[in-house]
Amino acid sequence: MIVVMKKGATREEIQHMIERVEQLGLKSHPIYGTERTVIAAIGEKRSDHRQSLESGPGVAEVVPILAPYKVASREVKPEPTVIRVGGFTVGDAQIGMIAGPCSVESEEQTLTTARAIKAAGATALRGGAFKPRTSPYSFQGMKEDGLKILATARAETGLPIVTEVMSENDVKLVGRYADILQIGARNMQNYRLLEAVGAEGKPVLLKRGPSATLDELLLAAEYILDAGNPNVMLCERGIRTFETHTRFSLTLASVPYLHDRTHLPVVVDPSHGTGHTVLVARMAAASIAAGADALIIEVHPDPETALSDGYQSLTFKQFAELMTLCRKVAVAMDRVM
Repeated sequence: MIVVMKKGATREEIQHMIERVEQLGLKSHPIYGTERTVIAAIGEKRSDHRQSLESGPGVAEVVPILAPYKVASREVKPEPTVIRVGGFTVGDAQIGMIAGPCSVESEEQTLTTARAIKAAGATALRGGAFKPRTSPYSFQGMKEDGLKILATARAETGLPIVTEVMSENDVKLVGRYADILQIGARNMQNYRLLEAVGAEGKPVLLKRGPSATLDELLLAAEYILDAGNPNVMLCERGIRTFETHTRFSLTLASVPYLHDRTHLPVVVDPSHGTGHTVLVARMAAASIAAGADALIIEVHPDPETALSDGYQSLTFKQFAELMTLCRKVAVAMDRVM
């Protein structure tokens, strides 16, 4: 249920209703909007507490939440969630740009990339210190040494760090270095990991699994939200289909669909979504036209020698050209980049 407070409800009335919801054995999720406050009352109990809650001080109405994902639903929070981390903003008129190498390979590689993407207009640095690989013999990342390199790049450029955490045991370690915790596609339904990053409190970039429905993506986000972390970004990175001309099928219809269903910002990854360098820029521009709040792009000083995903990584020149194209589309969509 959603307890909608009256416009101008006092702090004491809001706190009273939060406590009342919890006395009924439900979990309260207060959401403080610009116009009014709502309290999502979440739980498995089947008893109808609607009349009891409607009689509370400062309550305008109590309405049911119809979506299976409760806190992520626009029924609970009609206005978009805006997430700000340093110079990176996602969820409003400004389009965020996350860029960087698939894997942190060396300090020189990471710092050179960070300088180049910032000069081109990127607002956050991506880079994998822990890398999930299909083969156990592939490069697995530099782990904490990679995190330290990312922190060095942030200190020089000011770009906030986006990096993947693969295990709930590593959340505290990665959280000491990262500004945004990425949950990779393979871990989208690792529920203990989702709860752990929810408890950590740092913003989370949640990637859609290659075989996941959008409802499953939203329910995965619900685990993070339910743990008390409101700062979740949903990332569309393509799904597996029968098609073979691209690495995955990048389903851009998911962007307006998600905006219709949830207040959470939507990020698109055209690098993984296509798997081919030549397709990335045009699909990035198409993502902005579809309404994406941010993009995440793989960039490498020398993609030919990259230890992972070189075939879908852009050179610095290609990334600068992508930014020029995307800015043109952003202007046409009344957005800023």
